[in-house]
Amino acid sequence: MAPAAGLTASRHFLRGRMRTGLIRSRNSLVPAIQMTVCAVGAYAFAEYVLGHSGPLFAATSSLIALGFSREPRLRRVLEVGLGCTIGIAVGDLLLHWLGSGIWQAAVVLLFSILLARFLDSGNIFTTQLALQSLLVVLLPAPSGGPFTRSIDAVVGGLCALLVTILMPKDPRREPRRDVQKLLHELAEVLRECSDALVDSDSTRAWHALVRGRNCQPLVDGMRHSLRASNEVARLAPAYRRHRDELDRLKESLDFIDLALRNSRVFARRLTSAINHAALSDEATENITEVLRETAAAIDELSLGLAETHDGVRRAHLRTARNDLSEIALRLHPKLLGVQRLEGETVVMLFRPLMVDLLEATGMDAREARDILPAL
Repeated sequence: MAPAAGLTASRHFLRGRMRTGLIRSRNSLVPAIQMTVCAVGAYAFAEYVLGHSGPLFAATSSLIALGFSREPRLRRVLEVGLGCTIGIAVGDLLLHWLGSGIWQAAVVLLFSILLARFLDSGNIFTTQLALQSLLVVLLPAPSGGPFTRSIDAVVGGLCALLVTILMPKDPRREPRRDVQKLLHELAEVLRECSDALVDSDSTRAWHALVRGRNCQPLVDGMRHSLRASNEVARLAPAYRRHRDELDRLKESLDFIDLALRNSRVFARRLTSAINHAALSDEATENITEVLRETAAAIDELSLGLAETHDGVRRAHLRTARNDLSEIALRLHPKLLGVQRLEGETVVMLFRPLMVDLLEATGMDAREARDILPAL
């Protein structure tokens, strides 16, 4: 019985992995074609136009610059080019002083890594500087001199930038997808808090707190996406008109980040309030309703921020703003039937979260604060 269950689980696991891999490969088809064309084109240019023999660094630097990383491509191009150039210079200088050999290579590599970390925190920059200095010590220089590799790296990087300009992807796609994931998680945190209130389950409220903490990588990932997308929008003439939309997404992300942080504070306090039975039945019912309505408004906000059509986006944001404003008008301990001090703290901690969400819809900060009932 146990072997059969294990075999079934293995089949499900493999099927899921294959499905995920096929989806990932399908979504990567266009970038893969771009990377192939760019790498082959950079290699051919360096070999046939510049006359370099076996210019592998032209191909590899273009692959690194395009890649699947969320880091901006211009930074990657600069890291590869500068890393190659400085690494060759350092390796050549130390080779002149120390000579060649295994222990000299170890000294050069250690010094190069530390120098790269001193100059910049970029991983690509560190790798390229260390690799080039090591190659100078261990391998004979190419026919055109050691700096031929540096020129090849620059050629590959420039080819990658050319592909970015001529065949760009829509820079709004990844940030839109990221903001949907982020707001979905925020809405689920509030729904889990509401379920914890209904069931008087402080453990579930704590789980909501943990879920909120786990959202920080999503925030960081979206910031990386926005930096890369803004770079594409600046470089590619076809998408420069979308820079304002990307700026608005960045502003919304700042407020969503604050809302997530406040949701964690709220969930922590809610755990304590449930443990101490600080909320009456009436207050529990009212706060549960507020949490569920807020989660539904966040879903509407998500639709608005991820929408491609301007008119539809504005309609969703307006609906989310109106729904959140109606909820904000009830955020007063007396209006929610809260009697004890610890219960009042729960309501008070939810108010700044509501202000953050209203600002994420595009509302002015003062207007958002004025909607809340006076204390």
